[in-house]
Amino acid sequence: MFLDFVIVLIKAGVVLFALLNLAALLTWAERKQSAFMQDRIGPNRANVGSITAGGLLHIMADGIKMIAKEDFIPEGAHRVLHTLAPAAALFPALVVFAVIPFGDVLVIGGKEIPLQVANLNVGILYIFSIASLAVYGTMLAGWASNNNYSLLGGLRASSQMISYEVSMGLSILGILMIYQSAQLDVIVREQGQLLLGFIPKWGVVLQPVGFFLFLAAAVAENKRTPFDLPEGESEIIGYFVEYSSMKFGMFFLAEFVEVVIVAGLVTTLFFGGWQFPYLQADGFHWPFEAGVWHLPHLLVTLIQVGTFCIKVLLWCWILLLVRWSLPRFRYDQVMRLGWKMMLPLALANLLVTAVIVLLVT
Repeated sequence: MFLDFVIVLIKAGVVLFALLNLAALLTWAERKQSAFMQDRIGPNRANVGSITAGGLLHIMADGIKMIAKEDFIPEGAHRVLHTLAPAAALFPALVVFAVIPFGDVLVIGGKEIPLQVANLNVGILYIFSIASLAVYGTMLAGWASNNNYSLLGGLRASSQMISYEVSMGLSILGILMIYQSAQLDVIVREQGQLLLGFIPKWGVVLQPVGFFLFLAAAVAENKRTPFDLPEGESEIIGYFVEYSSMKFGMFFLAEFVEVVIVAGLVTTLFFGGWQFPYLQADGFHWPFEAGVWHLPHLLVTLIQVGTFCIKVLLWCWILLLVRWSLPRFRYDQVMRLGWKMMLPLALANLLVTAVIVLLVT
């Protein structure tokens, strides 16, 4: 029992360390990527002596700057809720990754260690129940700041996040129907099967409409361009307009942690998770009886974990690319897209999926 507890602590520590550091790196990657797309240099001034490390030291400079800044609370603000709001926005993003499997099973000394912090049989429900709590952080930040512009940003954020939660939930019900499970490790293992003997049974192959709906809804939930009206960075309407120091830093970090979460969910639900095509527990099983390449267990595990990491990094890059490729929607366009276009399309996709599953089974 104690050994199991230690193993869970180690897995949680590794996941949390990777999540926070990747989110910090994404703050640099986004500025560098936008600079390349706009024919600029990007961050290159922060240095230690003559070492600039391609601008990577700006991450340290950002942290030092936010820690050193004054922690300002506006007059008339609700001090307790104003302080709790950033934590309420960041905490759900940090704990959601606990149910996302980043590998299959690691066997050490005959003991099987699932490469997943918490293997819940209701993993999908856990993700949506915890992720939905993030809306309270934005609502509290907008209301507790005692600022009309902050309140407007909080109202925008809450209405947008609640609206797109509906479409996002419906978009993955087809996945649950096809794989007959809400357990994420089971869903990933099912995606290791083959269609027609050679096509990986990934979610994007079986649910292409659900994939695009989920991706759009997830970006809207994350409040990133083109759905960044709650923040209004070119206006003065953001729900965190009255925040400074590390409280603002928590909101800033939460956004990039959510980018990693979205990338992890897209990878897990629609792109096979840790599955590498034709790789099974004992090695590669090539289609059409082309042979088997036996590999040691540790190498198979490393390939699986590496595959998951590469997929997540690729989707992080794509999500950053979206921000610098699309203009911001108007608020009426955001609401119309969510309720009049994505919701009916998600319902239609669910109905068609249900009929096909019923006919096939």
